[in-house]
Amino acid sequence: MANQLTTNAEALRLFFTEEVYLVKDIDPSPVTVAPTVEPKTPIAQKPEAEITVPEPKKEWQFEHLGKNQKRILILVNDAQYKVSSPQGTELLRKLVKAIELSNNDFALVNYAAYPDADFQAFKEFFDCELLLAFGVSAPQLGLQEALLHKLTQLNQIRMIFTHNLHDLDSDVNSKKILWSTLQTLKS
Repeated sequence: MANQLTTNAEALRLFFTEEVYLVKDIDPSPVTVAPTVEPKTPIAQKPEAEITVPEPKKEWQFEHLGKNQKRILILVNDAQYKVSSPQGTELLRKLVKAIELSNNDFALVNYAAYPDADFQAFKEFFDCELLLAFGVSAPQLGLQEALLHKLTQLNQIRMIFTHNLHDLDSDVNSKKILWSTLQTLKS
């Protein structure tokens, strides 16, 4: 008969369903274990079932700028700067001003600090209705691919994905397309 000793925590949970307590004042004398008796006819063993235990949900705490009063999330992606290069930061300031937003209206997060975070984590934390993603693609957030510079909608959440702010500053054609898309948000 095969060895029935297991150290698999998932398997042990099936057998030990009661709470276990640690008792410190126990007699330290050795315990004798009765020898196991092999059955005369082999018993067919069932294969071990695969048990998957869901991992506990990570509680995200995102450092952000702004107060998110209009439930707008702006994601930037720059590992070198807090927001972006000086040119990229100036471009963002102009874009935000063009759609008539103030710092109180949105939350600004640098995605480079949270590369494992997905869209669901951001949605739950910020309860956003609009996502502007600069340098963060839809697949990075666990979403299906989305067109750049165009308004996309997922359930009740509008999203715009575009290039990194620094790169966008020098890309005139992309800026024009993004600009016209942002103008539709004002109405």
